[in-house]
Amino acid sequence: MIQDWMIVTGITVAYLIFILLIGLGARSAQSSTLVGYVAGGREIGLLILFFIMGAEIFSAFTFLGAPGWAYSRGAPAFYILAYVTLGLLPWWVLGPRTARLGRRCGYLTQADLMSDRYDSRWLSAIVALVSVGAFIPYLTLQITGSGYLFEFATGGNVPFWLGALAAFVVVTIYVYASGLRGIGWTNLIQGIIMVVVAWFLGMAVANRFFGGVGPMFQELRDRAPEYLTLPGAEGQEMSWAAFSTAILVSAIGFTMWPHLFMKSYGADNERTIKKTIVIYPLYAYLVVPVLIIGFAGVLVLQDNPLENPDDVLLELVVNVADFSPWIIGIMLSGALAAAMSTGSNLAHTAATVLVRDLFVTGLNRGMPERRVVLLTRVFVVVISVVAYVLALFNPATLVGLLLGAYGAVVQFFPLIVAAFFWKRATKAGAFAGLIGGSLVMLLFTFFITPAPLDIHAGIWGLIVNTVLLIGVSLATTPMPRGHVDRFVEGSKASLDDLSEPRLSTAQ
Repeated sequence: MIQDWMIVTGITVAYLIFILLIGLGARSAQSSTLVGYVAGGREIGLLILFFIMGAEIFSAFTFLGAPGWAYSRGAPAFYILAYVTLGLLPWWVLGPRTARLGRRCGYLTQADLMSDRYDSRWLSAIVALVSVGAFIPYLTLQITGSGYLFEFATGGNVPFWLGALAAFVVVTIYVYASGLRGIGWTNLIQGIIMVVVAWFLGMAVANRFFGGVGPMFQELRDRAPEYLTLPGAEGQEMSWAAFSTAILVSAIGFTMWPHLFMKSYGADNERTIKKTIVIYPLYAYLVVPVLIIGFAGVLVLQDNPLENPDDVLLELVVNVADFSPWIIGIMLSGALAAAMSTGSNLAHTAATVLVRDLFVTGLNRGMPERRVVLLTRVFVVVISVVAYVLALFNPATLVGLLLGAYGAVVQFFPLIVAAFFWKRATKAGAFAGLIGGSLVMLLFTFFITPAPLDIHAGIWGLIVNTVLLIGVSLATTPMPRGHVDRFVEGSKASLDDLSEPRLSTAQ
């Protein structure tokens, strides 16, 4: 007799095979070249770019961490909607400038830009280490989410370790084979799936238990009003300082993820970048239905609270609402789509950053292109394995992992802004700011908690970073005028006015 968990597993396995075939089918002759594997041949159009960038932020966190925060904290979860809406605003200014210099100078990574501007190959290595240090917990989040999803949806018949392994073996295979093109086409399919599944589940849960979203919030107002205002639920309060700086560090950090730079280098033109920024806030609508599920859990599970808030969506959909196994299988596929689409971006970018910015730029600048591509593919596997091992230890909540990762990448912001807008910034200032800011962020993240004044550790690091960048730059010899003009003035020219791509040698 076919049991329910077998139906759930069968639907999900079919989905994984489908995505694997899409990813492998996207492989082209360009995938064997560095520009093709890393930047999609610089031919990414609006539709693919939109879904790639959306997949970078909407991940396992969306289906597990976001409803978990709504369930455990209440109103503080709205910080997610705020930063998703605001996150790409800085990119309206920074994105086109990044794309212009990327095409002109042959950049493929974020560190290419920073190490060229500040004339230091060792800065490239530091940026690579900080980037990978942020990528690993973010990728771990996706693998952890995949394991949770499989284990819960199948009633433990597919254990955590096996579910996480199955999802990320598929991701690793198509990223290894197809690079950015495989990521782009799978993200397009997975993006559509997760939007449809999220809205279906959100409306279905609200209707099943309350007869609609409006009645649900009316009942919440009457029975647990503290969940609808800051500081949130008792015992899980979030101060205004913590709430606002969580938004700030996430919004600024969003534009500093290295994979955002790589996707901008791959855009076919800067109009595509700006159109993506304009329509990107539409992705915030994906968060709304999963937050509804979290708020529903406050009432439905009031007498039997969960130990792990990240399980609230799965608890309601799988155990309480009594949906059919076919619905649960579709839910699992949609949630896995979120985790896998983000994970593919992270594994691809982390491997590219590690190989190009650390091994090639720092250690062996004469490495042949074919070997660079092969080494990048190998590190896609290595990084995925490391993140998988870390996921088995479940080091933190999903939201905690995400905010910690944002605290690291936000330290790139002063260096990028100065690269485009402040000619007086120097190599010494860049080193002092990045190292000092990162150390402060680590100090307040792991050793002194909570951070002073309840301000996010990444913001304290950003303040120290900016002060050191400005102070040390003013105290040291200015960089050559012609060199800095190439970035400050050169980044103003439209892509249509630029010469043919060339590889930068000023590192």
